[in-house]
Amino acid sequence: MTLNYANFIWSVADLLRGSFKAHQYGDIILPFTVLRRLDCVLAPTKDAVLAAAKTAKADGLPVSRGLLKARAGHQLSFWNTSRFDLAKLTGDPDNLRANLTSYVSGFSSDAKDIFTNYKMDERVAELETADLLLLVVKGFAGVDLSPKKVPNEHMGHIFEELIRKFAEASNETAGEHFTPRDVIELMAELVLSPDDEALTKPHVVRSIYDPAAGTGGMLSIAEDHILKLNPTARLTLAGQEINPQSYAICKADLIVKGQAADAIILGDTLVADGYPDTTFSYCLSNPPFGVDWKKQRAKVTQEHSQRGFAGRFGPGLPAVRDGAMLFLLHLISKMKKPTGKDPSGGRAAIVLNGSPLFNGAAGSGESRIRKWVLGRDYLDAIIALPTDMFYNTGIATYIWVLDTAKPPERKGKVQLIDATARFEKMRKSLGSKRKLLGQADIDWIVRAYGAFEDTEQSKVLPREEFFYRAITVERPLVDDAARPVLDSKGRRRPDPKLRDTENVPWDEDIDAYFEREVKPFLPDAWIDKTKTKEGCEIPFTRQFYVYTPPRPLEEIDRDLDEVLGRIRQRLEQVRQ
Repeated sequence: MTLNYANFIWSVADLLRGSFKAHQYGDIILPFTVLRRLDCVLAPTKDAVLAAAKTAKADGLPVSRGLLKARAGHQLSFWNTSRFDLAKLTGDPDNLRANLTSYVSGFSSDAKDIFTNYKMDERVAELETADLLLLVVKGFAGVDLSPKKVPNEHMGHIFEELIRKFAEASNETAGEHFTPRDVIELMAELVLSPDDEALTKPHVVRSIYDPAAGTGGMLSIAEDHILKLNPTARLTLAGQEINPQSYAICKADLIVKGQAADAIILGDTLVADGYPDTTFSYCLSNPPFGVDWKKQRAKVTQEHSQRGFAGRFGPGLPAVRDGAMLFLLHLISKMKKPTGKDPSGGRAAIVLNGSPLFNGAAGSGESRIRKWVLGRDYLDAIIALPTDMFYNTGIATYIWVLDTAKPPERKGKVQLIDATARFEKMRKSLGSKRKLLGQADIDWIVRAYGAFEDTEQSKVLPREEFFYRAITVERPLVDDAARPVLDSKGRRRPDPKLRDTENVPWDEDIDAYFEREVKPFLPDAWIDKTKTKEGCEIPFTRQFYVYTPPRPLEEIDRDLDEVLGRIRQRLEQVRQ
């Protein structure tokens, strides 16, 4: 059904061919899709809203927001006081632009903001100039996007399918806008499954947050999971999104569900936190992979230096070439922390590429961030996903699961799960996405996570396993006679060309390690302890490496003899 609706709406875009370029299609079709969705959602209560507004004016009373909201429906936070809808607009072609503008202006301010960000006035003017406005309006008036026909979950699929199609048509990347639904399903399961018992309590209250919300897929799927488990749950959704179009779609989705009008914030999360001093029960995020933070550098550095650990970036700053770990720190700052009155904490899942696992040597910003996260015991698990899972990249990706209040059996430990072999091949690739997590794959990963056991695909390790000390090994500078060069205090001067470093495991004595691993091979070496640094890295693949012994020489010789024999036979045939 999703693809049928998306294809129908996409067919409307064919009307634009010739008058508009491919990269402009989305700017026109997406706001009209949102408009038709809101149009259909409000249709059942449209007459009641208009009647209430008319009565209030006749009685000389102000038309209050509360009155209109009540008439629009208790589950909605928006309304429209215009006498028009898309179907009525087509009945007056001569005044279509003016009436359409009036119709959009009739929305409550929160819904109107959606079309402001889409620059709806400009799109309408462009369509009128191209003599296409009536055709486009008629096209959308003919598709039923009411919640009865298209539930919210399916509507989200439609938006994402349209974005993907428009991105492909204009050679842009759809992956910047949303995360594949199968990956979100897994993330939601990992975050929510440990709380299944608590979530079944009547009228349980929970909050869900995404700092890079895109079109709102993560918020919607997490909400759906909880409501299926407990329809009485009271949920608050919140998020922030930098892309105006994605923001508009996300906001439309949230207000249709009755969430607060300001639940989604437009803006750069790293520069201006839309939810300062607010924490949430559950956090989900898929920040951009490998994107630099040069534009945000001044603000982020200022917060780091001025606010320290009172801000979001106290533990350190990663290299400017990749800002993923800034989102990791931001997400942790948004997680609910346990208190004496409420020992429950917050849980989160974030998708990252491989760089945050190991980038940065001891003492670097990345290493300090990892050490701080592990030191606070926030890292619960890391799941390696198959490659080719995302629309815009085929690289290896990992889900980091975070918890600010781990259960006793998981405290001080980190679970690594290798799920790289858990996937179904897609019959048709979507961009770079060639693999899919089937329900069986998701169930397997969630079971492995819940079991918390050492197996071939799951490793449970103490957090100290990832800590180390980087020692600097010096060797003497020698003169032409091979004698050590001494400084003014009679100490051997080190030769910078021979300087080396060794990473000593956290639980080992530095001197004992040096005597065992270095001294037998370099008798004249010593440690410069003033340069020792603490480090932290997560060598994920090393934990799952299985040594494969080489084949016996006899077997290799036998195979070579067989090959050489076949070659000799063919040479003899050629000679004959």
